Amino acid sequence: MKLFLSLFIFLCIQWSSAQENYVLAKQYLIDGDFDKAVVYFEKLVKQNPYRSDYSEDLITCYQQLEQYADAERVLISRLESKKSHPVLIVDLGYNYTLQKEDSKATEMYEQALAVIPKNPNFAYSIGSRFQKYTLLDYSEKAFLSGMEASPELDFNFPLAKIYGEQGKIEEMYLAFINLLKNGSTSMSSVLRNIDDFVTEDAQAENNILFKKLLLKNAQRDPDILWNQLLSWLFVRQLQYRSAFTQEKAIYTRSEDSSLSRIQDLGKLALTHKDYETADAIFDFIISNTSNSEYKLDAQLNRIAIQLLETDDKKLDELETLFEKMIAEYGFKSNTLQLQIAYANFLTFQKNNPEKAISILKESLELPLNTYGKAYLKMALGDILVYDQKFNQALIYFSQIQQDLKNDVLAQNARFKVAQTSFYKGDFEWALTQLKVLRSSTSQLIANDAMQLSLLISDNSLEDSTQTALKIYAKADLLAYQKKNKEAIATLDLILKDHKGEKIEDEALLKQGQLLEQMNDFDTAKFNYQKIIEFYATDILADDAYFAIAQLYENNFNDMEKAKESYEKIIYNYQDSYYFPQARKNYRRLRGDAIE
Repeated sequence: MKLFLSLFIFLCIQWSSAQENYVLAKQYLIDGDFDKAVVYFEKLVKQNPYRSDYSEDLITCYQQLEQYADAERVLISRLESKKSHPVLIVDLGYNYTLQKEDSKATEMYEQALAVIPKNPNFAYSIGSRFQKYTLLDYSEKAFLSGMEASPELDFNFPLAKIYGEQGKIEEMYLAFINLLKNGSTSMSSVLRNIDDFVTEDAQAENNILFKKLLLKNAQRDPDILWNQLLSWLFVRQLQYRSAFTQEKAIYTRSEDSSLSRIQDLGKLALTHKDYETADAIFDFIISNTSNSEYKLDAQLNRIAIQLLETDDKKLDELETLFEKMIAEYGFKSNTLQLQIAYANFLTFQKNNPEKAISILKESLELPLNTYGKAYLKMALGDILVYDQKFNQALIYFSQIQQDLKNDVLAQNARFKVAQTSFYKGDFEWALTQLKVLRSSTSQLIANDAMQLSLLISDNSLEDSTQTALKIYAKADLLAYQKKNKEAIATLDLILKDHKGEKIEDEALLKQGQLLEQMNDFDTAKFNYQKIIEFYATDILADDAYFAIAQLYENNFNDMEKAKESYEKIIYNYQDSYYFPQARKNYRRLRGDAIE
């Protein structure tokens, strides 16, 4: 028994020592310290001659040290073993390639390929080993040979990846299409890979080729798979109307008849400001569903689109529509979005916050979970701010923070506390809240918090009476209340009476944004240009460059000047919040393929 125990302890020590040596050797290998790594791997291979991973790492060390003869010796030794694997033939060939002995290398590669017709099960490992060494032509031959010798094998996925690397785009598309036909892999996996080869440009060569292949398959085989792929391509090309045509075909022919895909497409079109298509999509949903959830969501989205351009008559019509919807759906815990939308409409469109507050307070009496109450309280707080009942609003925002600690909704509520405090002139308390939010998990909240914090702190130092800051806060509240003309006039007071002070660039930027909302793009551009001219080294310069770039691109149709403004951000403001989007927009305007 003692002898057995002693032997067991000895083996454990040996195993532990080997593991420590392997970890150390591997680290030297990763660090590129091959001289040290090779010493350990030689010992490990000697102690464990059948561990293929040890041998492979030792061969790598020899090759990095250009000790090709030693690598060849190990490879031949392993090939002579009864348990040798044919990938070792590829490894030996690659060792010759490194020595520029091309004829010997070719001979080995052909030997490895010759194994596959006799035993197709080796096709994947041999093909993958060729791929590891970027010997793509041989890798392609290996996979094709395996499928030819054994038709039940499917190597279309690695083949598609190889074709992509080779620039054989049509062959790549066909391989991925075959995978989908055979049900060998998920559509999401295929689309992730194809996404690298298509762009937003419908006229790009790769896009045209993919579309042709899909249409060709659709003509031969009436499977909704082709409609799904075409829809994906049209969405990628921002052609939402065409995608809608495909989605309608999918909906008509699907057994489950779910409208979720069409609903998602409508929201995507709305996000990208294709309002006409979005409206058509939501109208289709309303006409084709008995599901109250889908229908209500579509109705509210249509109202949101109609609110983009309104007059008094239209607002009266929408108020009547809201009242009909309230009568139809009632006050229920699963229709909170309707109550909130109606309350916001009454407040921000009809200037009737009293009725809105009444609606939301009635909704709070419903049996709701914590999140339902939080959403209602957030909306109620917003309306109380509009009505300048700041202290009541602060109570609701604070309750959300208390009920949903560490949630993004709570962080948003904290920002609203800071914003409300700013409106009422309590700048010190606003700063206290904003300091916490500058490390928010939400980049948008963190960025907004940073900007408001800097606005308050910078302008409090320069002006101890905070006169200009109070005027700005008043203008900001007017903008929040959608009283844009009054807000612009209030900001003019800063630009007239506080010229040259730090707050001037803040006033110019805010006024420019409001002018854009009123479609006064020329004056807005003038504001942004003044920031660039007089405050190029200050914190809002990147905001001005991005805003003016958007104007040139979306309103003045001057793509060259848009590119110039995006380029300024790319080269001069790498830390800017706008840097990633500016770089993407610049590359798109330049005609690059955007991944």
